[in-house]
Amino acid sequence: MPLLPIRIYDDPILRETARPIEQVTDRLRALARDMAETMYEARGIGLAANQIGELERIIVVDVDWASRNGRRALPRNPLTLINPEILDDSVEDDVYSEGCLSIPGVEGDVWRPVRIRYRYTDLDGRTHEDEAEGLRARCIQHEIDHLNGVLFIDRMTPEERARLAGALAQIRYDLVVDQAAGARIDLFSATARTCYFRLNPYAARGGVPKG
Repeated sequence: MPLLPIRIYDDPILRETARPIEQVTDRLRALARDMAETMYEARGIGLAANQIGELERIIVVDVDWASRNGRRALPRNPLTLINPEILDDSVEDDVYSEGCLSIPGVEGDVWRPVRIRYRYTDLDGRTHEDEAEGLRARCIQHEIDHLNGVLFIDRMTPEERARLAGALAQIRYDLVVDQAAGARIDLFSATARTCYFRLNPYAARGGVPKG
């Protein structure tokens, strides 16, 4: 299965709203498989279609396959959610350090509801309603945000966003240099990888779960 290019911060498609999917097709199933493989290769726990350049409402998540510190690995079991929507969320919320495959090396605190109830369509075209809490709930919220053109940095407090301003500026600068040189721009490019590990020296040991 081919790895898909993961779009990087400042790519306009990350700010667009994905379109609802009207029919589950073989092409969509193949896209879901490729998205999952790309997510695992990038060491993420979630991936939205916007991030690989497709404006369709589909996400893949798997919060159990690797631990936060990278020491524990469980069998891969990706969940594909088509046209996901949050029906309800808890009054209780908490803060957690999030990362994002489209913003390599940047991690910051984000407040989100602890529990959610959500609806989605699976790869067989069946509609489900389910509940999630903890990291799974957070990951689903993070990926649905992507489908609506919202990045996790948009959910940060002004103070947290200001703390990360230098890192965000560095990503933007590196990518501008690459574009001027005609280089490939995605997470698997050499520049993005170098930027990621320079900004996040703990990345090789697992780091914060990313979506």
